[in-house]
Amino acid sequence: MGITGAPGAGKSTLNNALVSQLRAAQRRVAVLAIDPSSPFTGGAILGDRVRMGEHSLDDGVFIRSMATRGHLGGLSLAAREATRLLDAVGWPLVVIETVGVGQVEVAVVEATDTTVVVVNPGWGDAIQANKAGLLEIADIFVVNKADRDGADDAARDLENMLDLSHPGDWRPPVLRTVATEPDAPASGVAELLDTIDAHHQFLSSSGRLQQRRDERMADELREIIARSLEQRARALSDGDAFSDAYELVRSRELDPWTAANRLIEGV
Repeated sequence: MGITGAPGAGKSTLNNALVSQLRAAQRRVAVLAIDPSSPFTGGAILGDRVRMGEHSLDDGVFIRSMATRGHLGGLSLAAREATRLLDAVGWPLVVIETVGVGQVEVAVVEATDTTVVVVNPGWGDAIQANKAGLLEIADIFVVNKADRDGADDAARDLENMLDLSHPGDWRPPVLRTVATEPDAPASGVAELLDTIDAHHQFLSSSGRLQQRRDERMADELREIIARSLEQRARALSDGDAFSDAYELVRSRELDPWTAANRLIEGV
């Protein structure tokens, strides 16, 4: 499953609370925490796992931090490969926690069976709810920090959006959580875990689980092809052949499109 949402929504804290619930039920879980890469240096702090320090010595929990590596969708291609590897070595549940993403950066849906979108009280009005592409990918909505003012308004806006725009057999439920108090009866974390399990059961019984995975594999194959061609393009943009083509364009003996086509065709 994937946990995504705007920066500051409390995704890491909620993820930590979910892991605690899973371990209390003796369920093993692997966590991929995706951190943003700097657009200037390419580095990443990889600090989300710091919030999960209480699980660091638990053999039933595997935590791996990964950088976005410049991917704008909040997820790197390597995250999908890591998910497949974790599944292959026997981890029954893999949780992907994305970086804080915006309205259209929704790559997490291409890597997970169940997508949990986390919002805060006061996150936006009904118009914002309807225009945010991020919300169109949700299987489950969570209004985190539900002990704050505005939680009821946020939940109502989401419900109104669903009334208008979400036909289908599975209507994404809107839950409230207080992830900083995971053991409290009213925290909502246990209910969230039950809902995640219910969605997985729905996908399995309806045949959509395999359909989603087949579509994801096709999307991954397309992205691998695109990345490979991108690497080839970088190689074509360097060396003597590129320098010669550039000089022809610079001297106006050749237009840029013709020069580029010649480089691609190896002429």
